[in-house]
Amino acid sequence: MAAEDDVRKASQKFYQALNQMIAGKADSMNDIWSHSSTVTTLHPIGGREVGWDAVKNSFDQVAGLAGGGNVQIKDQQIRVVGDLAYEIGIEAGQATLAGQKVNLEHRVTNIYQKEGGQWKLVHHHGDVAPAMVEIVERLQEEGMRAKG
Repeated sequence: MAAEDDVRKASQKFYQALNQMIAGKADSMNDIWSHSSTVTTLHPIGGREVGWDAVKNSFDQVAGLAGGGNVQIKDQQIRVVGDLAYEIGIEAGQATLAGQKVNLEHRVTNIYQKEGGQWKLVHHHGDVAPAMVEIVERLQEEGMRAKG
C-alpha cells in the first residue's frame, strides 16, 4: 500500500503542475516527468509526442495559449507492479485556451516509472477533447491565413 500512496502523491504533483501549466507556467512539469527520450503523450488536443523534448514543447505550446482553469482526476484507480505504476480515471474541470473557456471531462491514463527512488511520469494519455481540438485547429488556420 505504501507504493500506491507514493504514486498517489506523484499524481497530486502532476495535477498541481497541470493546473500551473493551464495558468501559463509550463516549467511546472519539469520535476514530475522523466526526461527520457522514450516518454510519450497523447493529449486531449490530439497528436502524439515522443521524447522529453517533444513532450516539454507540447506543454510549452499549451501554456502559451492557456489563461487559467482547474483540472483534477476523478474516479482514480492506481495499480503498482514493481517499478511501474499506472493510474486511470476521469480528468475533469475547465480551462481557458486562446480566450475561450472549455469544459473538460475525458478518460485518462498516466504511467509512472520509479527513477532514483521517485515516481516519474513516462506516459500521459487523455481522450481527444473535440472543443480543444477545434480551438487549436482554428488557431492553426488563422496562422496559415496570416502567412499567406
